[in-house]
Amino acid sequence: MTATDKEPLLTVENLVVEYPSKKFRGKPFRALTDINIRIGQGETLGLVGESGSGKTTLGRAVLGLAPVTAGQITFEGNDISQASRKQRRVLSRDLQVVFQDPYTSLNPALEVGDILAEPLGVQGMEAAAAKKRVKELLDQVGLPADAIHRLPREFSGGQRQRVAIARALALSPKLIVCDEPVSALDLSTQARVLDLFLQIQRETGVSYLFVSHDLDVVRHISHRVAVMYRGEIVEQGPAGVVTTDPEHPYTQRLLLASPVPDPDRQEKRRADRHRLLDIQRQQTEQAGALA
Repeated sequence: MTATDKEPLLTVENLVVEYPSKKFRGKPFRALTDINIRIGQGETLGLVGESGSGKTTLGRAVLGLAPVTAGQITFEGNDISQASRKQRRVLSRDLQVVFQDPYTSLNPALEVGDILAEPLGVQGMEAAAAKKRVKELLDQVGLPADAIHRLPREFSGGQRQRVAIARALALSPKLIVCDEPVSALDLSTQARVLDLFLQIQRETGVSYLFVSHDLDVVRHISHRVAVMYRGEIVEQGPAGVVTTDPEHPYTQRLLLASPVPDPDRQEKRRADRHRLLDIQRQQTEQAGALA
């Protein structure tokens, strides 16, 4: 049985997110419109789109950090769309996050051991058990044992992201929202961190909502991919299909914008992208003339 055959771990149905206008009696800003996704147990859904497409807002809505105007978010069969702060505290055992910038998401004044022990203490774990768990986490993400007494600034960007991943894993969650977790890293470090995410998933069965602007990244890590454009999902399907042979023009543009090492192939991609943009521009102009 595959992850998609099981009862979904997370389901988002007809989700709408609106923010109040800053102007007096102004119209609310709609960030998300009619979003429908599901994530199975042990599955990764890659969420891809350009900056401003709404992908981070969707992750924040799942975490309870963005207002749900309409629709429903269901986690393990329970509606969490309007969960209270107390309910969110309980949910944090099973629902965690890894942010884009590992340095700003870690308390610079705390040693790594204290950073990792903090969520364990909040959930009532005793000090001895927490210390043992911290050592397990450091080993799990490939950091040395002496990292426990070091500050975040003493690590490289990739190592800091490993600390952030360890913190997210501390309570053995069932779903982790990964918000552009490798975009601030160089390519070689990106590859190692992505492989770490895959290894952790194999070992623990955790699910990921993996937010990225990079089609190559989501192809590498995802089972399925959803493509966001202007607050809507325009295409969704198996990662191998969506990231190599997309149907929607916006996804096609994203694919053609992805760099490739071969100069000749890169030049052809650039020409194909310009040609696609010209076709779409003509179709838009024709539609406007007929309206």
